[in-house]
Amino acid sequence: MDVRIQQSVVVNLSRRPAPVEVGPFVIGLDPTTTSPHINYATPRPGTVVTAADVTALVAAFRAADRKPRLEYVTSCAADLEALLATAGFTVEARHTYLICVPGTLASPPVPEHLHLCEPGADSQRAALISAQNEAFGEDSAASEADVARLRHQQDAGGVAVMAVSDDGTCAGGGGAAVPVGAVSEVAGIAVRPPYRRRGLASAITAEVSRRLFVAGTEVAWLEAGGEDSWRVYERVGYRPAGQRLYIAMD
Repeated sequence: MDVRIQQSVVVNLSRRPAPVEVGPFVIGLDPTTTSPHINYATPRPGTVVTAADVTALVAAFRAADRKPRLEYVTSCAADLEALLATAGFTVEARHTYLICVPGTLASPPVPEHLHLCEPGADSQRAALISAQNEAFGEDSAASEADVARLRHQQDAGGVAVMAVSDDGTCAGGGGAAVPVGAVSEVAGIAVRPPYRRRGLASAITAEVSRRLFVAGTEVAWLEAGGEDSWRVYERVGYRPAGQRLYIAMD
């Protein structure tokens, strides 16, 4: 499973607007944003990485005026962390990733006075992104580039789901990357503060996953940011499967 997850990350980074290949690495660059959570690198699973490869990777990030940063499944590059640490990288986080398959998915009810739908207009996409930003404590305004990025994801086969209240307010949402080898990452599950503690995050996660499985995806995966989100994801059928590392250079 680790290799399937890691390979899906490689391919999705290769689909960024301006990807760069550096030896065993792929850097997913997007000229419309400097966010290190979008512009990062990952190694191809099973390849041998040398100190010279890491030096070249850092140089490529500097040339692109982006922060050197990687995300990857640790078992797919067991010796890489030591090389990165020697080069000056610092661990940001270690996360357990969870997976769900059609047979384990459970779909809880959507809370009253809310319904789930796919954003079909740019105004809806902007509302979804703004709700996610607010939920994550970021600038709530959605940029044109953010909206275009989400539209492109949907057009390419990714999933987006928004929760809308009876009065038309976007309460939260989430999405999933374009599947690679029948594997897709679920991400951005977010609920605005006034709508929390009602089971909405579980309902959104389940609906995103359901849409993936209906379209033929075999494995959905995600990461939990804490105990609360861990419980949310386990409630709808996600189970721990492997480890991922986030590591960057200032």
